[in-house]
Amino acid sequence: MKDLPPLDKTAISVTSLGDSSDDDKYWHSKTPEERMRALEMMRRMVYGEDRTTGRLQRSIEVVDLKQS
Repeated sequence: MKDLPPLDKTAISVTSLGDSSDDDKYWHSKTPEERMRALEMMRRMVYGEDRTTGRLQRSIEVVDLKQS
């Protein structure tokens, strides 16, 4: 995934979640593995190669409060 295509940030399409499109048919025809690979490629295109890691970042920490 080193050779990512350039991201055209000027191309924007806004639709309703209820709208049926050819995109639905296309992604439903792909295997879960193909979908995950495409998702990873898009994530790298948006956030850049240096800002991606192979693991999840910790976002919450549980702390026990002392009773007063």
